[in-house]
Amino acid sequence: MKSAEIIPFNPLDKKNLGASVAEALVSQPAHALGKLQSFFGTGIYAIYYHGEYVAYDAISKPNKVEKQNPVVPIYVGKAVPQGARKGKVMPDPTKSKALFGRLQEHAESILSTDSLDIDDFSCRYLVVDEIWIPLGESLMITKFSPLWNLFLEGFGNHDPGNGRYNGLSPKWDTLHPGRAWALKCKQREETQEDIKREVQSYLASTTLPDSPHFVGRHDL
Repeated sequence: MKSAEIIPFNPLDKKNLGASVAEALVSQPAHALGKLQSFFGTGIYAIYYHGEYVAYDAISKPNKVEKQNPVVPIYVGKAVPQGARKGKVMPDPTKSKALFGRLQEHAESILSTDSLDIDDFSCRYLVVDEIWIPLGESLMITKFSPLWNLFLEGFGNHDPGNGRYNGLSPKWDTLHPGRAWALKCKQREETQEDIKREVQSYLASTTLPDSPHFVGRHDL
């Protein structure tokens, strides 16, 4: 009988490095999204829902069990230093409020709707050097399949600006209308009820993790 190939553990493998960043994120304390105090830093974050919106039951139920340690994020994102997208060399993340600003933008999006309550959302965030941000975000999305990242698109979108409203309004805004810029876009043919059914079908076919952690230990 042929022996199974043994692959030595490499702590410097890209996936293992990414998992260590993601584990550091999910080990952070959860904060009320609507009550964040200003802070400096860039990095990655996860937003959790624990409210009563029926279509999101599969996500909210495990998060309600212990709100201080939510399990399943509804959205994962990143905030890079200003200038990073233009190829500038390693801006100092400690002099930026990009991470706080991005979370504030998300809070404002939720506050603009009548179907969601900001008090039903919490978040975790991790200030991290720019080089590790994409790895951590990618591993978080792979593990948790966040609904607002992979299916109900549009939550993280910005106002496209004048002259660019010919595109379809995002699915997120059809289900949760309220953002002024999205109301200027071409409206979708799907109704809210159509999208609710699609969301529930997506969540029913998605296996969600029962732990927020990437490793067996909870004290890392």
